[in-house]
Amino acid sequence: MKRRFVTLDVFTTRRHAGNPLAVVLQSEGLDTEAMQAIAREFNLSETVFVGEAEKPGHRAAVRIFTPGGELPFAGHPTVGTAVWLALADEAEGRSAEMLVLEEKVGPVSCAVEVRGSHAGHAVFTLPRLPERGGEQPVTDALAAALGLPRAAIGFGAHRPATYSAGVPFLCVPVATREAIGAARPDAAHWPAAIGPGGAFLYSRETAETGHAFHARMFWPAAGIAEDPATGAAVAAFSGAIIACEKPEDGDHRLVIEQGYEMGRPSQITLELSVRGGALASARIGGSAIVVSEGVLL
Repeated sequence: MKRRFVTLDVFTTRRHAGNPLAVVLQSEGLDTEAMQAIAREFNLSETVFVGEAEKPGHRAAVRIFTPGGELPFAGHPTVGTAVWLALADEAEGRSAEMLVLEEKVGPVSCAVEVRGSHAGHAVFTLPRLPERGGEQPVTDALAAALGLPRAAIGFGAHRPATYSAGVPFLCVPVATREAIGAARPDAAHWPAAIGPGGAFLYSRETAETGHAFHARMFWPAAGIAEDPATGAAVAAFSGAIIACEKPEDGDHRLVIEQGYEMGRPSQITLELSVRGGALASARIGGSAIVVSEGVLL
């Protein structure tokens, strides 16, 4: 069976920037092993497989794979898939401003906007609010795993800690953008210091005026040497923002920049609704643009 696919660049408004995503549009008959093999073939940070939704009113069911395994939830696959489905619906005269994707983490509601024939914007509500998994001491092993001096890790009230909004990440504050740019993960130290998950490094020093944080993400165990834009990590990172920045009650909009060291600049919008000093809801948004279309034989 021939299966159509598209690729998009996500968290960007221009091609060959942002985070590339493959979306396989016909996943019928593919088992988990076959999906994993196709994801390895694309060798992007994530590949999405689109199927029929189980519940009436939902737009599609999606499964998300890295080259190393399946994820219950991810940000740039959600944004990219929502934009593509909105484009496809618009082309068929079935435009909608909201759609729901069925992911392993649960239903994910997305507000979508078509911007031309090959681009769009999507904002999704986090299906789970971030939970803290614990603080991690700054040790020689942690510094070695990230290729950083110990003195570069931490700033203000920020200390390394694990958070998860469906996928756990060790969120690591780095004092300067120069230091974060010099990070070079060491696979030999990684498993003992960080474990099987990814590390999301962030600094308040940014490349572009008006952005809130500069970030990088490494996840060797998932086959991701470095990711240009990681929505699931930003979702987890929202927990660190609440815990360490303690934003006032109200609505806050932050732009996280990522991928600049890779030559694939990405902008991820994080919207926080804070009530009674706690995070009541959060949304992640970004643009996406179609790069290619093809057929799997």
